[in-house]
Amino acid sequence: MLSVLLVTFPFFALVLCGYLATRGGALHASAIGGLNGFVLYFALPAMLYRFGAQTPIARLLDPAAAGVYLLCACLMVAGTVALTLRRRGWNDAAFGALVAAFPNTGFMGLPLLVALMGEASAGTVIVVLTVDLVITSSACIALSRLEGAGAHGVAVALRNAARGMAVNPMPWAIALGGLASALHWRLPAPVDQTVAMLAGAASPVALFTIGAVLARSQMNQHEHVPPGQYVPIALAKLLVHPLLVWAVARLAQALGAPLSDFTLAVLVLLAALPSASNVSLLVERFGAHGGRVARIIMVSTALAFISFSAAVALLT
Repeated sequence: MLSVLLVTFPFFALVLCGYLATRGGALHASAIGGLNGFVLYFALPAMLYRFGAQTPIARLLDPAAAGVYLLCACLMVAGTVALTLRRRGWNDAAFGALVAAFPNTGFMGLPLLVALMGEASAGTVIVVLTVDLVITSSACIALSRLEGAGAHGVAVALRNAARGMAVNPMPWAIALGGLASALHWRLPAPVDQTVAMLAGAASPVALFTIGAVLARSQMNQHEHVPPGQYVPIALAKLLVHPLLVWAVARLAQALGAPLSDFTLAVLVLLAALPSASNVSLLVERFGAHGGRVARIIMVSTALAFISFSAAVALLT
């Protein structure tokens, strides 16, 4: 366990640094947008492209891994909505479900899993990130529009989701990396070095930014939210989600699905990650309860240092 903590500690320590820098005033809240923009539009796409281009195309097109993970994401969303809809309404229930099912794969999962399990894990990480970006988030946005909107509201939500995916650089970086892998194509040396430098900055800046975003969300929310409205969902993200992925993956293996134990371990560890911090941006955009979602992300990130490390110790 100590050896695992030695690997995971720097990742969570960088999150804490970003949090403390923002809370202490060393990083002004107005600068967080710039950090987010750098990570989202430059550093993280460069990292995704490089891993995609360097990963055999067969690992990027893994229907067994995608199917297992998508089924579990659907179950998490459906279960969370069913348990919270009566008290919260469609908008809050849908984004509560998204934060319960969407791990912080891009900003935290990719660099952390590669550090723990090697570059062979990158293909599965990219598969999971694609499922969440394209399907899980779009489905939850559509569900959030059901509240008093009727069929027209769902159609509008689906168009908005499609428009959001079209301008999101991460799916494009994944697609271009996969194409480069399939065609065995390499960037010219100066361009490749530039992309490599951007990719190298992705992990530390993204982790620091997560902490800054969490601090800003907490500072901007003054409304009291009872722990019963966010702690159970944070625990479901950290405990129920990985256990569900493990059970479904084992069942898939028993039924003959081509799913290796290594891929199973990567899927479970991704599910054990804390909630994705970028969900809070969607919540602000669609007018859901930002304080509740911010607290879910905060609690899941804080507790994940122990729960994720324990999952790594059990699976590796």
